[in-house]
Amino acid sequence: MDVVLALVVIAVLGLLVLVGASVRVVTQYQRGVVLRFGRLLGDARPPGLTVIAPGIDRMHKVNMQIVTMPVPAQEGITRDNVTVKVDAVVYYRVFDPVRVVVDVQNYQAAIAQVAQASLRSIIGKSDLDDLLSNRERLNQGLELMLDNPAVDWGVHIDRVDIKDVALPESMKRSMSRQAEAERERRSRVITAEGELQASQKLAQAAQVMATQPAALQLRLLQTMVEVAAEKNSTVVLPFPVELLRFLEHATPPSSEARTPSAAGDLPVLRPTTPPVPAS
Repeated sequence: MDVVLALVVIAVLGLLVLVGASVRVVTQYQRGVVLRFGRLLGDARPPGLTVIAPGIDRMHKVNMQIVTMPVPAQEGITRDNVTVKVDAVVYYRVFDPVRVVVDVQNYQAAIAQVAQASLRSIIGKSDLDDLLSNRERLNQGLELMLDNPAVDWGVHIDRVDIKDVALPESMKRSMSRQAEAERERRSRVITAEGELQASQKLAQAAQVMATQPAALQLRLLQTMVEVAAEKNSTVVLPFPVELLRFLEHATPPSSEARTPSAAGDLPVLRPTTPPVPAS
């Protein structure tokens, strides 16, 4: 009886070990690829419990989530002969787990190497201005360069972004001087345009004052009001000649009464005393 009980216990334990070796759990974000004696067995296993033959089958679980892979900074020379360091980030996911297991040995390392080579190629084909200001087009070109070989491996490239462009210190100083010179040029152009518009308006105002002398007097009074607002004790104000001419034309000529002399406008002879000779 004891022997039978021991055999039953051994059989149950063996069955449990067999079940534990044959049952596998595939999570929701994974797919299972089963190889039997080194050959592919059917399609990829869906999430949930799956049974394999212990000792015969081997299951490879493949992650189907989107993977974020940073690309190390790559140093290169742009098309306009500027040495830069550029780093990027790649977003990809597996869409065919069978190809990932069967067609490529290590798809993650393969994607990393292709990303670095493609990034160096993009640096050599682009100008510095494109790397700094036209990154969307470069991102699209880099994505196409990565997606062409990755599709054959069962991997889809979702997005590629260039993160940072490191420039030499000398180039940074040159770019800062260029930006400062550009701002100075714009300020001078704006000042010159303002002076041109002001001169045109002043010329129009001069024409109006030339035809209307009273406008000059009103402008003079306005200037006095503006100066008086400063609360100065002494005001030095030039007096224009045109205002004098205006006042001269506005004032009628005065007629002085001419009074005749009592002798009929004849000169009056005054008696003179002859000189006395000296003794």
